[in-house]
Parts: sequence; structure tokens; C-alpha cells
Amino acid sequence: ELMTGYTMLRNGGVGNGGQPWVLRWSSRIRLTWLSFTLFIILVFFPLIAHYYLTTIDDADDAGKRIFGPRTGNELCEVKHVQDLCRIRESVSEELLQLEAKRQELNSEIAKLNLKIEACKKSIENAKQDLLQLKNVISQTEHSYKELMAQNQPKLSLPIRLLPDKDDATFPLPKSNRNCRLHNCFDYSRCPLTSGFPVYVYNSDDYPFGSSLDPLIKQAFEATVRTNVYVTENANIACVYIILMGEMQEPVMPKPTELEQQLHSLPYWRTDGHNHLIINLSRKSETQNFIYNISTGRAMIAQSTFYDVQYRPGFDIVVSPLVHAMSEPNFLEIPPQVPVKRKYLFSFQGEKIESLRSSLQEVRSFEEEIEGNAPADYDDRIITTLKAVQDSKLDFVLVEFTCKNQPKASLPTEWALCGERDDRLELLKLSTFALIITPGDTHLVISAGCAMRLFEALEVGAIPVVLGEQVQLPYNDVIRWNEAALIIPKPRITEVHFLLRSISDNDLLAMRRQGRFLWETYFSTSDNVFSTVLAIIRTRIQIPAAPIREETAVEIPHRSGKAAGTDPNMADNGDLDLGPVETEPPYASPKYLRNFTLTAMDIYRNWNSAPGPFHLFPYTPFDPVLPSEAKFLGSGTGFRPIGGGAGGSGKEFQAALGGNVPREQFTVVMLTYEREEVLMNSLERLNGLPYLNKVVVVWNSPKLPSEDLLWPDIGVPIMVVRTEKNSLNNRFLPWDEIETEAILSIDDDAHLRHDEIMFGFRVWREARDRIVGFPGRYHAWDIPHQSWLYNSNYSCELSMVLTGAAFFHKYYAYLYSYVMPQAIRDMVDEYINCEDIAMNFLVSHLTRKPPIKVTSRWTFRCPGCPQALSHDDSHFHERHKCINFFVKVYGYMPLLYTQFRVDSVLFKTRLPHDKTKCFKFI
Repeated sequence: ELMTGYTMLRNGGVGNGGQPWVLRWSSRIRLTWLSFTLFIILVFFPLIAHYYLTTIDDADDAGKRIFGPRTGNELCEVKHVQDLCRIRESVSEELLQLEAKRQELNSEIAKLNLKIEACKKSIENAKQDLLQLKNVISQTEHSYKELMAQNQPKLSLPIRLLPDKDDATFPLPKSNRNCRLHNCFDYSRCPLTSGFPVYVYNSDDYPFGSSLDPLIKQAFEATVRTNVYVTENANIACVYIILMGEMQEPVMPKPTELEQQLHSLPYWRTDGHNHLIINLSRKSETQNFIYNISTGRAMIAQSTFYDVQYRPGFDIVVSPLVHAMSEPNFLEIPPQVPVKRKYLFSFQGEKIESLRSSLQEVRSFEEEIEGNAPADYDDRIITTLKAVQDSKLDFVLVEFTCKNQPKASLPTEWALCGERDDRLELLKLSTFALIITPGDTHLVISAGCAMRLFEALEVGAIPVVLGEQVQLPYNDVIRWNEAALIIPKPRITEVHFLLRSISDNDLLAMRRQGRFLWETYFSTSDNVFSTVLAIIRTRIQIPAAPIREETAVEIPHRSGKAAGTDPNMADNGDLDLGPVETEPPYASPKYLRNFTLTAMDIYRNWNSAPGPFHLFPYTPFDPVLPSEAKFLGSGTGFRPIGGGAGGSGKEFQAALGGNVPREQFTVVMLTYEREEVLMNSLERLNGLPYLNKVVVVWNSPKLPSEDLLWPDIGVPIMVVRTEKNSLNNRFLPWDEIETEAILSIDDDAHLRHDEIMFGFRVWREARDRIVGFPGRYHAWDIPHQSWLYNSNYSCELSMVLTGAAFFHKYYAYLYSYVMPQAIRDMVDEYINCEDIAMNFLVSHLTRKPPIKVTSRWTFRCPGCPQALSHDDSHFHERHKCINFFVKVYGYMPLLYTQFRVDSVLFKTRLPHDKTKCFKFI
């Protein structure tokens, strides 16, 4: 049993598992004891230590303290701690200061927050007040517009009224010789709003058409096709026109046959009212075949009239149609200078039926005073003129017999001698050309006299008409005393003295006026036909049709690029240039003087008195412009009550001033494949006051790049495509130009906004002039006896370049449609000189020089690509242009001036309260 127990004890106990339970029990006792011991140490030892440490320094002797806190002085006694102490004190002081500042800032922030709240409330109140003011202004503007609409309704093109199908009956005059407009013309067919429609019979549809002169017939038909008043609808026509001359002798119908054919016209209506019979001639011996024909109430237009046939104010004396199918050659027309020519006056003619010796049957002055006036003054005329020629006081040439067979003529009429070219050569050498009217006083006008008048005006010989009873062509609408001398035959003895007493200035004025009349109303078939229509239209007081405008074909383009601000453009100092237009573009008023112009300004339309509106301003083409109202009478514009709106100082700068308080201008910019330069120029227009729109004339056949982004400058940009590359496109009257003022500017021009605005203000004070920046002048080259173009710096000028200039749109019509085509052709040939041509035109019309503003002599932008003007041939071409234009006009129309408009505002930046006005020097 002992062995067994020992064995069990060795094996770890007794049991089924044979485990040593004693060892297992002892191990558990040791682990428990060890854990309990560690717990006691970890818990009670810190407590005892803490108690000891907190009570060990409670002894009365402070010197025996070991762990107690020490004072600052004791710690600072340690050398390495002294620096730390000083730092701590400094930081403490700074923290105290920062805390004080923080509290102060918090107080200020609180005060500012209160102010912000107060400002917010003020802003809200101001917004409310502004909104109320806007409402008040809007209501006031609305009320003003209503009042204006009541007193001056907006004018526009009138609605066209059509005549009745059945003509109104009105009493017949006692005799056809008593016909006047009031009793022989049916006004009901021609309302003021009718537009003056004219129906022209086709001569080929009637028997008399085969007898007409082929050249006159062809020229007349070509003219009819292009006339703006001609209509093919006879039912609405106001006037019906029949061409019945000149007829060829062999096939000329008998008067009875011609009268029967005339009365059988489909719209003759028994008496021919509102009909016009035109008898044109190319020769001096026009047949007056209508004399023996009953024409009823029809008007007659021809070159030969007897007093029993002519009805003043009803019939029309026309000029002969010399240039039937050809345009006059301006290079063959002699210049208007020198004023005095070789012969003081000249006359060639032969009066076959009454030619008598000048030494026979000549009565004395005493016999004439006693009442026995000679039956024919021609004998005295012959005697007097021969005496002047024999006196040798002046060179004169008078011949009363023709070297060759004289031209056929009417009885008592002076027949023409020689061929037309020979007569013109003599007139080119004559200062005056004598025209002796027929001796038969019943002959009001003859084709021979009309031919002499035509030839004299053509070559610049001033007509001297002997016989005051004569009715010159278009005499009721043309002031012939401005271009010719009309002297009674009894004053033949005083003619020589009278001609010698006329000054050179008056001679040149009369010659220039005669040249204008010839070019405008005599020279071509278009002029003759249009003049006849214009006379009738003016008599019945129908406004002329507006002149056509050039239709602008827009090139699509993308815009939206924000336009930058050029510091050179925007640096205006204290100048307030005016408001940038935020409203829709404001176009110049149109159609304001259609009727009053026709009714009141008849002679102004037909004659060239001094001023800009008379030298081919209202030609037979009737260019009554849509915007001519303010150009003719800008001084009558509306001005707000209580004048002086311009004020002084700031008010003057901000106000546009003038008698037209609201006006804008259009920029026309010509460009050719310089996209970058163009974009830069357009951006410089950003923020420009009073700008209506920009018309970019794209002169290249190549369209702009598709990815090109155009700047947004606040106003519309219209890109116009042209038919061909021509500098004349700069001056086309585009329909997109809705303002009277045009600023023509090159794509590389570099102008400041203040300069542009100053130029606009000056132009508004001189609307008939070219107002621009770079000045040039012409000079006479003595060695070569020709004109030169000069661009050197000078105090004198005669031209302003249109690469940066203001002008009226009126001149765009004249340049494109009225100015001789030869000038525009030369501009296209040289691709140059369009600015010179415009200066010639305006100076010719106004007899005034242009106006230069500011002291700038050039306007090109730095760094831009080279322009055409830098070419070596540029100036040579301009020399040629000037000399050619002088030949076309017949004289040098440019005038010198030393006048320049400048302002101290562009030199000294004055404050608003000191600036008074612009000063001109």
C-alpha cells in the first residue's frame, strides 16, 4: 500500500487520470499568494508615499522642506533659470497688451457692424427712391411722347392712293390756247401720295412710230426703262407720254393722219388731258409739225414754239437732244479757267431771208425815239457789232455770212454756219457767245437758238441772248440770269460796254453755273427726259420719290467677345464725353420735308445759289433724300424750354448741345483682309458715346474666317459684303446707315474717344462740310504746269482725308449716283484717290474748304500692317488724280484755309467746375 501511495503521489495523485493532485493544488496556492502580494504593494504603497510626502513638509522649520514649493526669488537664484524668467515676464506683458487690443478691436467691430446695418438700410431706402424716380421718369416720358404724338405725329412714307377708273368730268376751256393746269389737267389722277406714276406709249404699236428718228427713239426707250416713275399699269398712271419727234421727212405722215392717230390712242379720252407730247430733235431745223394739229388738253414739250401755240406754265420748252446715245467726253470739254479767252465775244450766222447791208436803211436814234421803231433790229445789230470789231478795242469775231452752205432755218432766224465741231472750236476761244433771237417776235423760241445755247454752255462760253422775249429751255424753273445775259435788242449799242464791265469772279461764277445747267439738264437723254418729268411733278406739287439706297448684304458673323478697353482710348481725364447709348439706336428723322420742299423750294431745287444744296443737289433725278430734312434746316430743330441746356463745366461736357438735342452717328469702316487690325479697331470703339452702329464694308472677295469672334461693343456691327473690291464702296449710301452723320474711318485709324466726340460736335455746327483730322493740300507745280498733292506739315490745307472724317450722308448719294462716272472709274483704276474725289465734290458744291479739328496730322496706329499709302507709286497716282479731276470739273474746286478747330480740353485737363466751353483757334 505504501508503494502504491508513493507511486500515486509521484504520478500526481490518485484517480482515473493518474494526475498529481497535490502538485496541482500547491501551484494554485503559490499563484494566488503572489497575486495578492502584488496587489497589496501596488495599492497601499502609493497611498503611504502620498501621505508621507504631503505631511513631511508641514514642519515649522521652513529650511527643512524638501518637497515643498519654493518662491520665485529662490528659483531665480539659479543662473540658468534667470533667462527663462525674463522671457516669461515679457510674454506675460505682451499677452496682456494683446488682450487689451483684442477687446478694443471687438468694440470697433461691433460699432462697424452697426454702421453696416445702417448703410444697408440706407441702400434699401435709396433703391426704393430710385425705383420711384424711374417710374416717375417713365411716366413723364410716356406723357411727353403722347403729347408729341398729338401735336406732331410720326411721319412715314405715305400710303399710295389710286385714281378712280372713271375720270371725273370738268368743264372744257373756251380754247385750247387757254389751257392751264387748273382747267386742262386732272388732278384726281395724281394724288399727293400717288408717287407720280407715268405711262409711256410704245411707239412701235402705232403708225407714227415708224417715222421717228431711230437714234432718238432708241435713246428715249433706253431712258424710259431706267426711270423710277415709269409704270406699265396705265390704269394708275398720272401722266401719259407720247414720243412724236423728230420725224424723218420721206415717211412723215400728213397732219390730218397724225392727228387721227393721236386721237385714237387708248387712253386719250376724247381730249388728251394728262397727256404729254414730246417732240425731241437732234438738229437745229426741228419741224414744228404739231403746230397744225389739234392736241386738245395735252401738254407739249419741244424746242420750237410760236406765241399762239405756247401756253406758259403748261407747255415745256426743252433743249435739243445732241448726245442721243453717247455720254459727253469730259476730257474734250475745255477748262473754265483762264476766265478771259482770246475773243471777248463771237458770232457766226446768216439770216438769208432778211439780210440787208448794214450800211443801208439804217435809221437814226432820233427816228426811233420819235416812235418810228425799225421793223427789225437785226440791221442795227449788224452795224454795231461790225463797229466793235473794227475798233480793235477787244478781239471779237463776228461773221454774218457763212463760208459754206448755212443750215436750214425758220424765217427771220439766224442759221448756223459750218459743222458742229468747227463751231465748238470757235466757242472754246470765246468768253461770250452771242445768240440773236429771230426777228419774228411771234417766234417764242426756235431750235436754232436752243442749239446755240446748248453749244455755248457745253464749252463754257457765257451766252449773251439778244432779245428779252425769248423763252429759254425750262425757263419757268431755271434762273437763267445766273448763267446767261439776256439783253433787249435796243441795247445793242451798250453790249460792248456791259461785257467789258463784268468782273472775273462774276464771269467764273456764271461759267460754272452754265456748266452745271448743261451737265444736269441738257447733256444726255436721261437728263432731258428726267427734267421734263420733274417740271410736271413740281408744277402739280407731288413730292419726289426718295433716291434709292444701296442694299446692304450682311455677312453672318459671330459676336460675343468681350471688348477690352484700350488705356489710350479710355484715358479722358476728367472729361465726360457723354452718355453711352443704352437705348435702342436712334435713327435720324426721315420724310420731314417731302411736300414743303416741293412747294416752297422750287428755285432752290433747280438753281445753284451759293450753298451746299444747289450744285447738282436736286438734279432731275429728284434725289429727295429720306434724311434731307435736318440737312436743309437743322437750325429749326426742337430745343427744350429754358435754353442753355449745355451749361458750362461738367454740364457742357455731358450735353451734346446744338439745336438738335438728340442725334447719333454711324461709323463706316472699310477693310480688306486685315482681321486682327480690324478687331483691334472695333474694340477701340467700345463705350463711344452717341454711336448708332458700325457698318464694316468688307471689300475682299474672301469672306471672314468662320472662327473669327467679333467684339461686343454695345452697338450693332453690320458686316456688309460688296460686289467688287472698290474704294468707292466707302461712300455707298447703304440702307443700314440710318443717321445723317457718317464717320468714315480706316481700319487702322487710331483716334481717341475725346477726339471723335469733338469732331462730331464740330460737324454738327457745320453739317455741309467735311470735318476730319488729317489735313492735306494741293499746290501748283510751276515747272510742269500741273497740280500736285502735298502731305507735308503746313498751316494751310485744302483737303481732309476721309480715312477719319465726318460728312453728311447726302454726299454719299451724290458721290455714288450724281458725280461723273469718270471720276469713280479712275478711283477703281488706281485703287486710290477716293478721298480726294470726295473733297472735290463737297468743295464744288459748297464753295467752302473742309474743317480740320485738333492738331493731329496723322492717325495711323503703331505696329499695324503697311497700308496702300506707303507704296512709292501712291503719291504719283494722287498727282494724276488731281489733274484728271480738274479736267472733269473744268476748274480747281478746292479752296485753301488756315482755319483749324481745336480745344484747350485736349491740351489741359481742366476740372469740371473750371471748364467753360470749347475754344476755337
